[in-house]
Amino acid sequence: MTTSRSNQKKETLNFEQSLTELNQLVDNMEQGGLSLEESLKSFEKGIGLIRHCQEALQRAEQTVKVLTEQQTLESYQQNDKDE
Repeated sequence: MTTSRSNQKKETLNFEQSLTELNQLVDNMEQGGLSLEESLKSFEKGIGLIRHCQEALQRAEQTVKVLTEQQTLESYQQNDKDE
């Protein structure tokens, strides 16, 4: 059940929030004060945050691609009308 709550939380976090939380996890792990179990939980959470960030970046990239293609098409159509 913890996983579904974690997934719900990740869905509500935006990219910047996820990245900030990921950086905090890394900082905590690098300090070396976590137990093995805490480290594993942090690692698992970090993997989830990384996936969330990757998905957000892929969506953004797709949006940019679509917008760029639309602009290119509109420019091409405008040039055809001008000729």
